[in-house]
Amino acid sequence: MADAAANPNLLLREANKQKAAGDLEGAVATLEQLVEQVPTHVAAHVALSTYLERLGRKEEALEHAKKVPELEPDDAFSYTHLSVICQRCGLIPEAEDAMAKARMIQMRG
Repeated sequence: MADAAANPNLLLREANKQKAAGDLEGAVATLEQLVEQVPTHVAAHVALSTYLERLGRKEEALEHAKKVPELEPDDAFSYTHLSVICQRCGLIPEAEDAMAKARMIQMRG
């Protein structure tokens, strides 16, 4: 498969194609390869957390969702995404906290 360090978006596009074809497990495997090679690829962590949650792999989903605001702490979307994943995983207080952080960033912005 493509060398993600040289062009990470090739793997991201491949994962998107796999997901569109209904191969969520394949998309996850491709995205895991991407974040292994480029650990700071925010879009890959967003997609991974979403797909893993859909597959019922909640702990892994949360791990990737938490990585997003670590990488982009001044982006309200980072916390909004974390809030959604936390909510879907049944972590309501954590979801509310993340949403509050997103709102604070938006108010500053």
